[in-house]
Amino acid sequence: MNIPTLDTIVVEALDFFVKTPPPALDISTYSLPFVVGSGNAINTGKILFSGKAAIFADESNFRSIAASYKPVIDKGLITDAVVISASGEKDSVWELELAKEMKLKTTLLTCKPNSTGAGIADHVYAYKSIAEPYTYNTSTYLGMVLSATGEKAMDIKKFIETLSLFPGFAGYQTYTFVLPDDYLNVGPMIEIKGDELFGPHVMIRAFPQGHARHAKFVHPWDKELVITLGSENKYFGDPAHRWDIALDAHASFGTVIALTYYLCGHIQKVKPDYFMQHIEAFCNDYGPKAYGKPEKFDVIVPANQ
Repeated sequence: MNIPTLDTIVVEALDFFVKTPPPALDISTYSLPFVVGSGNAINTGKILFSGKAAIFADESNFRSIAASYKPVIDKGLITDAVVISASGEKDSVWELELAKEMKLKTTLLTCKPNSTGAGIADHVYAYKSIAEPYTYNTSTYLGMVLSATGEKAMDIKKFIETLSLFPGFAGYQTYTFVLPDDYLNVGPMIEIKGDELFGPHVMIRAFPQGHARHAKFVHPWDKELVITLGSENKYFGDPAHRWDIALDAHASFGTVIALTYYLCGHIQKVKPDYFMQHIEAFCNDYGPKAYGKPEKFDVIVPANQ
């Protein structure tokens, strides 16, 4: 199976959003909602609701958090749950069911309007997406982010395609991203991409500036490339192995996600094909079994256009 690297999918997603801009997302009607998602869905939720009071939960803690807020829900002070899931399946199904059991109004943000979750939710925001490999979730969540930030896909594409890779880019064993503090919630998205693409083989780290100061760089190493966005790196990593990338004044979350995913794709290109070697077995066997599902996952997730 021909599986494209992540940088290719980033460019294809941006090209798609140039032709099909995501709809504007209005979150003004939500007052202290639960925002729930698994993996990068919850990180997307934290971005979408970063300027609003909200209670964030994921598949591991939603039950306990919802239970702890039950007295507040019973008083009518919390009325909504917003569940984010590209597929509208897996954990999002029970998350929506639990929210409805607690008499909350439910909204699903998804790229699969015919999914099980979409059939449960009271309201569905359906986003368009391109076909892409399982776990990549680039067009899916990037579309949601662009719907909130209003960034132009063409501007982002022009920006990332002007970059030249740091000399000796292929030779590093660790790639660490240092982000402006405003982009705290992009850091976990980058690290999840590292887990998915490289597992234990290549280390991908990501920190906002504030976290980077907390002893993350006690051990400078010439095999670690420290990629700093938006400012000059004077302190972190081996001085000869620091790459500073300036951000445009109009850049927001969509730009930072697209840029860092694009660079992760270039890491994929210069390393062995770890992802390609294992993703089919994961989708066909132990991936769905961990959910107790007999159905296989799609190695290439179909588009919703």
